[in-house]
Amino acid sequence: MNADVKINIAGAKGVNPALAERYAGRTACVIGSGFGGMALAVRLQSAGIATTVIEARDKPGGRAYFWERDGFTFDGGPTVITDPPCLEELWQLTGHDISEDVELMKVMPFYRLNWPDGTNFEYSNDEESLNAEIAKLNPADVAGYARFLEYSARVYEEGYLKLGTKPFLDFKSMLKAAPALIKEQAWRSVYSMVSSYIEHPKLREAFSFHSLLVGGNPMNTSSIYALIHKLEKDGGVWWARGGTNRLIAGMVRHFERLGGTMIVGDPVVQVHTLGTKATEVETKSGFRQRFDAVASNADIMHSYKDLLSGSERGKKMAKSLSRKSFSPSLFVVHFGLEGTWPGIPHHMILFAKRYKGLLDDIYKNGVVPEDFAIYLHHPTVTDPSMAPAGKSTFYALVPVSHMGKMPLDWDEVGPKLEKMILDELGRRLIPDIHDRIITKFSYAPKDFKQDLSAHMGSAFSLEPVLWQSAYLRGHNRDDVIDNYYLVGAGTHPGAGIPGVVGSAKATAGLMLEDLAVKASA
Repeated sequence: MNADVKINIAGAKGVNPALAERYAGRTACVIGSGFGGMALAVRLQSAGIATTVIEARDKPGGRAYFWERDGFTFDGGPTVITDPPCLEELWQLTGHDISEDVELMKVMPFYRLNWPDGTNFEYSNDEESLNAEIAKLNPADVAGYARFLEYSARVYEEGYLKLGTKPFLDFKSMLKAAPALIKEQAWRSVYSMVSSYIEHPKLREAFSFHSLLVGGNPMNTSSIYALIHKLEKDGGVWWARGGTNRLIAGMVRHFERLGGTMIVGDPVVQVHTLGTKATEVETKSGFRQRFDAVASNADIMHSYKDLLSGSERGKKMAKSLSRKSFSPSLFVVHFGLEGTWPGIPHHMILFAKRYKGLLDDIYKNGVVPEDFAIYLHHPTVTDPSMAPAGKSTFYALVPVSHMGKMPLDWDEVGPKLEKMILDELGRRLIPDIHDRIITKFSYAPKDFKQDLSAHMGSAFSLEPVLWQSAYLRGHNRDDVIDNYYLVGAGTHPGAGIPGVVGSAKATAGLMLEDLAVKASA
């Protein structure tokens, strides 16, 4: 069965009766309600499989969690929404429309890039204004950018459209894809490839930073990730009114509309197995139930080391994963300010004085750098509902090494780093920032580990490098326990909303095939 099949008939809304019959009595459990988990659960439920989502935290979303404090809404997770069609498809499967549950708003410019010397660069998909921005820094790079765009379009075609929703279950499937990727020099880094088209050092940063949004070092991540540029250019950058959390809430609402079951605030403690089968899912509260198929949207290490701790397979995979390279963590300062800031766009990247040296500190050296790059999120400029009237919501995000590389006491380091970040924002953007703060709190690597069971506090799971891609990443279906599936950042194609929603499509395709076979057996 093709997971792409539209299952509404004659314009009816809801599960196609023919599919409902095909999967009658079939049950599935999805562990974790992040974007990957919810996208998978919607696809399964849309096919008539009775699906239960079990979430450890007190509300759905995984990394897309949110907090409400003093009238401000703070999103915990992803804030850049790209490729809306991959989300719209989840509603279209049953004849619905995303607008029933979510309002998407365009963000323009996509980002403002800012350097310590005061240089600003407005980054958008308006070709004319983007070329003007490039020309301000280096006129010769306008032609280079046009060639880079052509390259980005090619790798988008090969890496995203053709392979983004494809499960890589064996080495052979990866070898088939290899020639096209070799042709596009996939072994080179994003930065190296950008530099082959673009001369100016600031523009090289401007067109290579995107891999950081999915946890990848631009100096190390495969040039295939240049496809993000094309993805944004074609599809734009979007925001969900009320916050990214409203997109999750919309997915939950749609899932429940189709008959799905949500269990929230009850962590899974064990996936029981018998031979090569996952049999039951057990939670902390004592809930225990049999399912025909179990999929984990939890952290990949947690999915094996803890959830499958009772099986040999769990122990073996945990050992194998411990040898892999994991992406960095994040330190995020959430703060609500008195006043509004129409001059600060929705998304800003505040670069540091160094680029490669800073990346080395984060990915290799495991030190807290004194000069840090900041991603500043300012949703109230697009959506004032995120704060009380006359006030503004922000978060400032700084990539830091994961706890395996940098085992710090974050209770001690956190407040110091928070002050350094706010001081830097004071110097570069809001001089009286400390006087304007109404509420603030920080989220550190230890919180990723504690709240999300993230291995070493990694914010993006396995590092997105070529030797941990496709077949060499987590498989959408386990190789031994044949009804245990994986979805999310630790699987192909990787982190970010389009990435994990793509992994859900790949995993759903496998589960629908497998459960259909069983149903007809």
